[in-house]
Amino acid sequence: MAGKGKTEPNLRVVNAEAEVYDLMRKPETTGERVRRLQLEARALAVEQVETLERLLLEATALSKEIAEGGDAYPVGAREIASRLAADLPVKVETMKQIIGRMPVK
Repeated sequence: MAGKGKTEPNLRVVNAEAEVYDLMRKPETTGERVRRLQLEARALAVEQVETLERLLLEATALSKEIAEGGDAYPVGAREIASRLAADLPVKVETMKQIIGRMPVK
């Protein structure tokens, strides 16, 4: 076509984390969005509690080392470490039971 310049396509580059929206899907209602966000929050909460459980088990192992470390450690530190080594696994198990009772909806 004479007199008309070639137009460039209107393209944008998006980052890899950008969400892709399904155009065939109707928009979420407020209630659906609330439920989805609650499920995400519960999943994140479980993930965080599992991280805490892992760290407490690591603290248990370290506490046992200190409790059994002999005279290299002060008596008070060994006593506290000994109590922690006994208490922490029980606390971890209690947390597992609590998380196991969380409703999954």
